[in-house]
Amino acid sequence: MSVAGLKKQFHKASQLFSEKISGAEGTKLDHDFQEMERKIDITNKVVAELLTKTTEYLQPNPAYRARLGMINTMSKIRGQVKTTGYPQTEGLLGDSMLRYGRELGEDSEFGSALLDVGESMKQMAEVKDSLDISVKQNFIDPLQSLQDKDLKEIVYHLKKLEGRRLDYDYKKKRQGKIPDEEIRQAVEKFEESKELAERSMFNFLENDVCIECARGNLDLCLLKAKCISSLYCDLSPISDH
Repeated sequence: MSVAGLKKQFHKASQLFSEKISGAEGTKLDHDFQEMERKIDITNKVVAELLTKTTEYLQPNPAYRARLGMINTMSKIRGQVKTTGYPQTEGLLGDSMLRYGRELGEDSEFGSALLDVGESMKQMAEVKDSLDISVKQNFIDPLQSLQDKDLKEIVYHLKKLEGRRLDYDYKKKRQGKIPDEEIRQAVEKFEESKELAERSMFNFLENDVCIECARGNLDLCLLKAKCISSLYCDLSPISDH
């Protein structure tokens, strides 16, 4: 880091210390800016939590979830496109039932029952796999893109703005000791960062990206209802025996 860079870091740290410890007051941003920043902060938190909770909902077993994540990460490193699916518990149970049902044979009532139920369990697993794929494509992937691109860019602008504000406030309070040109440059950089942050937050909050994510959440609920309905239909013929 250059000498100028080290000086700027010192200015920021010194100003931050003064504000946190000594109660010095820094430059206040206007109400509209603060309100947008508050909404962005909440959006960032809810997106992160929705991504985590939705994955936990679709893949409730943490051990399988960790193993699957590791396998798919290794596949991406190796350049493999195909990913491994989550092993649905219904499918695992169905495999066991079908295996032992075949060993007992259809002439055995117990064996025949195992085959019927096992087949239905496999169908249930297929329905849940379909739900996983739909939710990932229509809900998780758009949210992940939102977090990795739009929100990440806004957070970057806000962090840069805060750094430039601290540098500006440090120099402003030492007017007379610091050259006017340095103070003028600090003001310009602060205003530039404020404009970039303000514009990125405004565009994000005004466009329909959040509405689309809300619709994705509604689709998730509808898919769940459809999934439950399909599972009920799969089991109905067995319960009639």
